[in-house]
Amino acid sequence: MKVSTRTAHAKPQLPHPAAANAAAASFAALTAKLDYLDPVDIEQVRQAYRFADEVHLGQLRNSGEPYITHPISVTQQCAEWKLDAQALMAALLHDVIEDCGISKAEVIERFGAPVAELVDGLTKLDKLQFNTREESQAESFRKMLLAMARDVRVILIKLADRTHNMRTLGDMPPEKWARISSETLDIYAPIAHRLGLNQTYRELQDLALRHLRPWRYAILTKALTKARSRRRDLMQKVQTELENVFLNNGIPVHIYGREKTLYSIYRKMDEKHLSFAEVTDIYGFRIIVPTVIDCYTALGILHQLYKPVPGKFKDHIAIAKVNGYQSLHTTVVGPSGVNVEFQMRTEPMHMVAESGVAAHWLYKANDAASDHADRLGNKWLQSLLDIQHETHDAAEFWDHVKVDLFPDAVYVFTPKSQIMAMPRGATVVDFAYAIHSDVGDRAIAAKVNGEQMPLRTELKNGDVVEVVTSPVASPNPAWLGFVRTGRARSKIRHYLKTMAQSESQQLGEKLLMQAIRSEGIERLPDDDENNQPLWDKLLHFSGNRTRAELLTDIGLGKRIATMIAKRLVALLTETGAKPDALLLTRERYSAHETVSQGALVLDGSENASIQLAQCCRPIPGEAIVGYLGRGEGLVVHTAECAVGKRLQYKDSERFITVEWSDEPTRLFETGLVITVANGKGVLARVAAALASAEADITHVDMGEEQGQEAADLRFVVAVRDIAHLDAVLRSLRRTGSVLRAQRAQPSR
Repeated sequence: MKVSTRTAHAKPQLPHPAAANAAAASFAALTAKLDYLDPVDIEQVRQAYRFADEVHLGQLRNSGEPYITHPISVTQQCAEWKLDAQALMAALLHDVIEDCGISKAEVIERFGAPVAELVDGLTKLDKLQFNTREESQAESFRKMLLAMARDVRVILIKLADRTHNMRTLGDMPPEKWARISSETLDIYAPIAHRLGLNQTYRELQDLALRHLRPWRYAILTKALTKARSRRRDLMQKVQTELENVFLNNGIPVHIYGREKTLYSIYRKMDEKHLSFAEVTDIYGFRIIVPTVIDCYTALGILHQLYKPVPGKFKDHIAIAKVNGYQSLHTTVVGPSGVNVEFQMRTEPMHMVAESGVAAHWLYKANDAASDHADRLGNKWLQSLLDIQHETHDAAEFWDHVKVDLFPDAVYVFTPKSQIMAMPRGATVVDFAYAIHSDVGDRAIAAKVNGEQMPLRTELKNGDVVEVVTSPVASPNPAWLGFVRTGRARSKIRHYLKTMAQSESQQLGEKLLMQAIRSEGIERLPDDDENNQPLWDKLLHFSGNRTRAELLTDIGLGKRIATMIAKRLVALLTETGAKPDALLLTRERYSAHETVSQGALVLDGSENASIQLAQCCRPIPGEAIVGYLGRGEGLVVHTAECAVGKRLQYKDSERFITVEWSDEPTRLFETGLVITVANGKGVLARVAAALASAEADITHVDMGEEQGQEAADLRFVVAVRDIAHLDAVLRSLRRTGSVLRAQRAQPSR
């Protein structure tokens, strides 16, 4: 099927342009396409037309035509998809809020809330102030996509709107062609593909290429026209042979010739560095048969008639594409040795292949496939709402969504043989989040095809994936470096932000509690109605909006606990509270941990709010100090760390006393430098010595000192405490080939 690429500057010359404009601007131009609606619905659409015609009166398009011709053309496209009366009314009214100063309330009053919601979802956010065009665009797309997730008719009308704008782009100033065409290729064409609107997808791509690369488009058009005339006899011969062979086998078929679009030819030439003559699969056929069984029978007949090309068969019926597309694909060697592609499908499959989610309105209620059409794209639309729930920044939201617009997909299986479609390059973590956010959050390991594999493993077609979870596991920030789906990325970021805030708030509460005890007050005032005036005054002093925000800022180092504590004590003194002199001098114990001489006790269970400095990698058993960095929480250095000492010299008021718990809850990483005599098996002997000392190796750097007699091996190992580290170093020093073993020192 050849896609139309007619644009505004290719309009036929009419003897009476004014009369043609009047005809195009009249409701009669639309009436013929509304025969599927009942008279009441048609009258409602007519009322919407009259209102749109009235408010757009006097407005002209760049071509000089009355503006109303654009809403009518958009509505005609929607009518071809058999959308309901509400959608057609919204298509006629889609620019009245944005361009005519009509309020949403007025649209509700005249045409009802459902129509007004559709129109509002199509209205850009140009009235708001944004710092950049990109920020404005991202926010507008977020609004449109969320409206689309709630009601898919929004995007169908928008795609019809964009298609007509692209058809008439030739009337726009040429300097706008590149931006609008790029936006169409990057955003609207992928959305059309994702929703299965393949006819619209192909047309948008061709129109975008026409205006983005006009010279190349013209050259390709000329080459394709020549090739078409050369191959006409060949294609006719193939079609005749097919009709005869299916007639002899008693299978009723409809056979349509199809031609690769100019954009797909251009992209294939560009990506694979081919000449036009080297693109062999320009031509093909669609074979429409009555039943699914007939599709497979037709495939067998076809392979008897022509030799199939190995590796070019795809069964998209058994495993449908992400957007619901179903067909059998095969490429055969036709007459004269020319490769010809065939697609076999049923009529309902053909409807879905061309119209995607719009097929929901095209199907009759008693059609067995209608509920399948209704589900098309729903999973992706729901994921938009999930991503929005996790993401409040418009640009970040749009980044997540763009990731999910990849047309390529791999198909993998759960252990119970359920098929899951994932973007190409997706990993086990993406798969886990696709099943459920809890599975993703708690993932610790995975089996792919029965074999233990890392969570970062990229999935391939046919993989059977089993995710192992643990109730105590949580997302790792490193996952953001390899996940591919917007859903996984937004879930991980949301979890990390939430946990960081929660842990920072807990740390801030501990630090403020310490500081206020050192001022002689036993505990913080309760967060209740009686103490609300006190907290309000303290928040006014600190510049925070809530108590939780204040505590979080203390935990992040944005506020100094001692200053806040002094202010709080002053406010408490005004209410009659007095510091306890005894509390100022003696060692204190709280209910859940030891606070000795005002020190914060660490046991390793702290996550985002407390970081162990990478320069010195402190471990239990050695003296440490805590630095409240601005906005990065508490950073712990060894007392002898040169970096820590420099910070203490510059910013001493930000240091607090910290000490290790007697019973740490985990292993801690530290660096080792091991000088060895080069020789065979030396790395294996060093690794064996570390293993015998029960030290886990987390990183190895062998440097680039090949050919030298001695070399430095740098390890990062996990140990329990300073005593364990000493035992590890003794084990290394007793190992043959090891000349020296010591702890890595921070650079000065």
